[in-house]
Amino acid sequence: MRGEPSCPKCGGRVRAPGLFADTWQCAVHGAVYPLQPVIPPSVEALGVVVARAQVPVWMPWPLPVGWLFTGVSYAGDDRSGGRATVVACSGPGPLGGMGELLLVAEELGVGLGARYAGIDGPDPGPYLHVDGPPDAKVLAAGRPTSLWHVKGAPEDRAVFAGEARGLWLWAIVWPEQSGLLMYDELILTDLREAGAEAELVPCGALTPRLLDRP
Repeated sequence: MRGEPSCPKCGGRVRAPGLFADTWQCAVHGAVYPLQPVIPPSVEALGVVVARAQVPVWMPWPLPVGWLFTGVSYAGDDRSGGRATVVACSGPGPLGGMGELLLVAEELGVGLGARYAGIDGPDPGPYLHVDGPPDAKVLAAGRPTSLWHVKGAPEDRAVFAGEARGLWLWAIVWPEQSGLLMYDELILTDLREAGAEAELVPCGALTPRLLDRP
């Protein structure tokens, strides 16, 4: 599946660098790192994103029982490298039915996580109340990482965000009740460090969540 790059903040069309601008341009958001076309899930697709990423490529590893890798993409180009990554996984929800999880790592201001979270972006800071205890914790590349519930997201999903390796980490879960998954202290691996283990990732069908334009 191929397509054109799009704005990471709104999914709109972007204009490539040219005579009048040396960056990708969105008519609404100005200069952006272009979101590359979604790559159907495969070990090779992961390898493409991992090779270009300047930020972590987070995946629960080991995956929860019955869960599969269901898509990947990144925001950036050949010159900048990937300044935001998104990995999708799907599997049995904690309360039955199917659950879906998107993990986004991004630099400040890219806006990809906010787009999938369904909130005004680009960053989660205004929607986090970090003066209290975290709502969830994950182990990200071996480090305990606190995540807080993001306020104001649509009711069909649960959204968590925090900081890992000096960058934003978003976890967006559908349906909302599958957010219970985040209370199981998931272990997240940066696939840039996984080596040959990445070849063992089980792949499923591409999730339509990555194609949404909230």
